[in-house]
Amino acid sequence: MGNFNFSPSPQTHALKVMVEGAMSQEDAGRFIQEYNEHVSKFDPTQYEIVLDCTKLNVSSPDVLPMLEQCYIMYKESGFKKVVFTIAKNPVLKMQLNRVARSTKLDNYEIVEV
Repeated sequence: MGNFNFSPSPQTHALKVMVEGAMSQEDAGRFIQEYNEHVSKFDPTQYEIVLDCTKLNVSSPDVLPMLEQCYIMYKESGFKKVVFTIAKNPVLKMQLNRVARSTKLDNYEIVEV
């Protein structure tokens, strides 16, 4: 079961998102719904989205299409930058990079902490 929390920060022009655990298709559906609710309240072209993935597990193959949809949403929303913060996890880093390339998300950065 995955968990997530959205925390908009108008002062820093960032949408902070904490994502943890193993996301299921149901979790991903809830994530997309809440994402749309939050993003509708501000102009994402003036914001960065900062995703704290330090407690996120590698996604299973059945969830990858939903992960790709999320990347496409970030791109279509027009965020100035998409930042993924991860713990030192080479497999997760490789997966996030691969999805970014396949969805042509160019303005992203992966930060290892």
